[in-house]
Amino acid sequence: MPLIRRIPKRGFNNSDFATRYAPVNLGALDAFADGSKVDESALRSRGIVKGNWDGVKILGGGKLRPKNLTVEAHAFSDSAKAALEAVGGKLTLLKS
Repeated sequence: MPLIRRIPKRGFNNSDFATRYAPVNLGALDAFADGSKVDESALRSRGIVKGNWDGVKILGGGKLRPKNLTVEAHAFSDSAKAALEAVGGKLTLLKS
């Protein structure tokens, strides 16, 4: 085996400092009632978000029926923003 593969690797690794978001698809938001406020605590109480994360990111996967939801998250994908605004939802971007 070559020497370079036998020596332990050291140095800077950005994974310790990266921001990790819990991914939540739009289809999961369909479980909430019309006019409700959806934030990280509501997602955790329903069991949609589990574990240790730095924040919540809403992704555009799945279908969302027309509802008047107020969604608070740390990040949104472009397709999720467009889909939420199309069904009458309100977006609030939280600072990490």
